Amino acid sequence: MTDNPTPSRDELPEPVVQRRRFNASLIWLVPALAALVGLSLVVHGWMQAGPNITITFQTAEGLEAGKTPVKYKNVVIGKVNRIDLTRDRSKVRVRVALEKSAESFATAGTRYWVVRPRIGLGGVSGVDTLLSGAFIGADTGDSQEYRNEFTGLEIPPAVPHGAPGKSFSLHSDDLGSLDIGSPVYFRRIQVGRVVSYQLDKDGKGVSLQIFVDGPNDRFVTTSTRFWNASGVDVSLGANGLKLNTQSLATVLAGGVAFQDPRGPHDSTPAAEGASYKLFGDQVTAMAPPDGEPHYIRMRFEQSLRGLVVDAPVEFLGINIGRVVSINLDYDDKKQRFPVTVGAVVYPQRLGRAYDKLSELAKARGEPDLSIMLGRLIEHGLRAQARTGNLLTGQLYIAMDFIPNAPKADFDPAGKPLEIPTAPGSFDKLQEQMAEIVDKLQKIPFDSIGRNLDQTLGELNRTLKQVNGEVLPEFRNTLKGAQQTLGTADQALSNDSPLQQNLGDTLKQLQRMARSLRVLTDYLGVHPEALIRGRPADPPQARPAPAQAPKQGSKP
Repeated sequence: MTDNPTPSRDELPEPVVQRRRFNASLIWLVPALAALVGLSLVVHGWMQAGPNITITFQTAEGLEAGKTPVKYKNVVIGKVNRIDLTRDRSKVRVRVALEKSAESFATAGTRYWVVRPRIGLGGVSGVDTLLSGAFIGADTGDSQEYRNEFTGLEIPPAVPHGAPGKSFSLHSDDLGSLDIGSPVYFRRIQVGRVVSYQLDKDGKGVSLQIFVDGPNDRFVTTSTRFWNASGVDVSLGANGLKLNTQSLATVLAGGVAFQDPRGPHDSTPAAEGASYKLFGDQVTAMAPPDGEPHYIRMRFEQSLRGLVVDAPVEFLGINIGRVVSINLDYDDKKQRFPVTVGAVVYPQRLGRAYDKLSELAKARGEPDLSIMLGRLIEHGLRAQARTGNLLTGQLYIAMDFIPNAPKADFDPAGKPLEIPTAPGSFDKLQEQMAEIVDKLQKIPFDSIGRNLDQTLGELNRTLKQVNGEVLPEFRNTLKGAQQTLGTADQALSNDSPLQQNLGDTLKQLQRMARSLRVLTDYLGVHPEALIRGRPADPPQARPAPAQAPKQGSKP
């Protein structure tokens, strides 16, 4: 075997270099896949992310970034991711990330508020947040306009969007004890609530928005009357003490009640947003329409202690208005301080009487009813301040016809109309009592007392004289009279001679009277006897002897 010789350095083969286009290790496949998954997650998150919105609140109490959820019907639709202050530091800005499925909550008309425990006269709400913590509540609207900035509500809305029912507007002079959430009653059943309230633009009243749940909203008609049912209505009348309230809730939190008037009325259901007047009580609400108000003025010369603003004005016992002002005046001629009372009256409350007066005024060509009022004043119509309550001393204005009232001046063209007045019955009573007191003061009670003392002294002396002198003599006289009566009694007894003689005399008088009667009867039959005398009586025939009865015959 032949050994191969070692090749020389010059005989070594040259290496051949081969270049490959891709020569990566499999270890790089793992980060590539991770990056691809991360990218897909980013894209998926970007695709599933909802809009970001900003909500402005007065305070961030109960809110926490990264934890506080946003819920709609207790379903989470977003989360708070940032909370910061506004530039003027007066409010807080809460940035919320909504979910993709909640894009409709980023539209105009959506409402947001913080749900936290609330305790008030209207009730308790948000109790479940005591354990889970506060969250932001949401309620969407019908608008499709995109919006990402909202002003949060400080009070949760009373009515959710889309709730069946209707909203109505009420107008009142003041709010009273009503508040948002106060109940609305129909026949003492809660059918709605107060949604909101605000002052009128002129500042002379308050406008309230109420919501009546369906299907009870159909009971609100064009003729419905609303009144403030807050508190307790206490009245004392001939039937005793009456206590009236809708419920205990109205006593604490206030409430509104409504009902249709009695009698014929329009029962057409009211339209959405219809406006009504909110009356102060049920009696005023259910009263007939007042019509056009008229301002009158009255001037009283006596004190009106007990008369207050809102006191009733009555015509023959019917309430036609109320007092609106009481002012003190000065009369330089009489050096007196008269009281001027202003009142607002509603003539249409007189009903058919007002209609007849209007027809008479038109028939006589009198364009203004004040001329007809002047005719009534000529017949004694006067205004009086009368006592309405003896316990409290409250007064009211009564317009009545006063018999033999003195003539009074009345200007039918006056602005305002001034109604002549007359002193009230109580004032007359006071005057009469004062006159009686004056007359009593003029009686000389001192001299009468002195004379009475003298008379009583003389009477006392006379009684002593009677007891000492007259009475003993009178007793003796009575004893003598008693003895005389005893003697007379003995003389008139049955066994006394006087009594026997008197009996014989009476018997003789009876025989004499009998003889006179026989003579008178005989002369009536034989008047000639006065001349001829009485004839002799004929002889009497003897009776025949009786025969013995035969045998066999009946006696």
